[in-house]
Amino acid sequence: MLLGALLALPTVTAVADNDDNTPQRLSLGGYGEAVMSRNFYSEHFNRYRFPDEHKDDASHGRFDLPHVTLNLGYDFGHGWTMGMEVEFEHGGTESAVEMDADESGEYEAETEKGGEVALEQFWVQKSFSPALNLRAGEIIVPVGATNQYHMPTEFFTVYRPEGESSILPCTWHQTGLSLWGRYKDWRYEVQLLSGLDSERFGAESFVHYGATSSYEFKLANSYAGALRIDNFSIPGLRLSASGYYGHTFNNTLKSHAAAKYDGCKGALAIASFDFMLRRWNWTVRGNFDYAHLGDASLISTFNNSFPKHTLQDGSPSKRQPVAESAVAASIEAGYNVFAHVQRLNRQKLYVFGRYEYYDAMNSGSNSDAYRWCKKNRIALGLNYFPVREVVIKGEYSLRKLDAPYNNEPSINVGIAYTGWFL
Repeated sequence: MLLGALLALPTVTAVADNDDNTPQRLSLGGYGEAVMSRNFYSEHFNRYRFPDEHKDDASHGRFDLPHVTLNLGYDFGHGWTMGMEVEFEHGGTESAVEMDADESGEYEAETEKGGEVALEQFWVQKSFSPALNLRAGEIIVPVGATNQYHMPTEFFTVYRPEGESSILPCTWHQTGLSLWGRYKDWRYEVQLLSGLDSERFGAESFVHYGATSSYEFKLANSYAGALRIDNFSIPGLRLSASGYYGHTFNNTLKSHAAAKYDGCKGALAIASFDFMLRRWNWTVRGNFDYAHLGDASLISTFNNSFPKHTLQDGSPSKRQPVAESAVAASIEAGYNVFAHVQRLNRQKLYVFGRYEYYDAMNSGSNSDAYRWCKKNRIALGLNYFPVREVVIKGEYSLRKLDAPYNNEPSINVGIAYTGWFL
């Protein structure tokens, strides 16, 4: 998730040093979010299984640090650059080892805080021209709107858009090769990656966790490809299409010996369209994603059959059915009301609305049993930019589910920044 400015340029931009007028090759930046939420619905794990029992459960509040990143880039010269990002999700992790006086002086390891710390990007790039760049390493997979534009100043809601974040890996990053460039009003990117792991697919998450690995490496028994094309021909308008194809079954350390799984490939195909319009004081964004998983019924049988096959205790498999298809669509629009106030025109105040629909169980043999995976969400709120790099957000959100499931309203408030320090 390196900052969009670095992703969009063929090299790390050189910044002039005012003292000696020499180029500064080092780029240092990042982004971060702090959020407070109040959810007026049950958080019980059985709230979908027994909705009547939990419709009057008490509300609950949360404080959260969804994403805090440190981004580093360096220009080696002659077209060679490097980029990397370290991300702390939900505050990172804290652990400690201490000597316990109540247990005969034994050493005791404790987890003091949850969260994740990850190296989400590390790549080396050779730029031959603005239209031709080759990048290798841990890279962002630019499928869908949110994966390509995921910084907190690039969407109105307090948390990242729910639909794409629910059904696709987000932010999707894998080790691979990327060929990309920009020519006139067109930008393209083609990637070679390892396939996803179908053992990590789930009912509510579809393929969201398929890009992760609990090993010190990512399995690559199968390979996959990703493509993205952006067009900027119309002033203020970006039109984008992206896609993905790869096999997902048996992309693990252990082989699946049962004969009934012979020929199972789990071919995953994703097609996505997204756009952004920024003109006349309006910012409008939208997306549509459709994903199809081949052999979904057989994969569901395999994932649910633990412990009768090669899965063992400690396996990261969710052991859930997975859909044959999943879908996500959204549109959001915000108007900058400060554009009409002369003394405030360096600041921005967007009044926005957002609607999204997503279903991780759009079709498949288990879709009727997981109707709560189909969700409509409406959000209304404000985004205030006192300066370009800082945004204060507030919203009321209503997640609507089909009967007999209970709706899920919430209020979210957050502050975030995106910026370069060097």
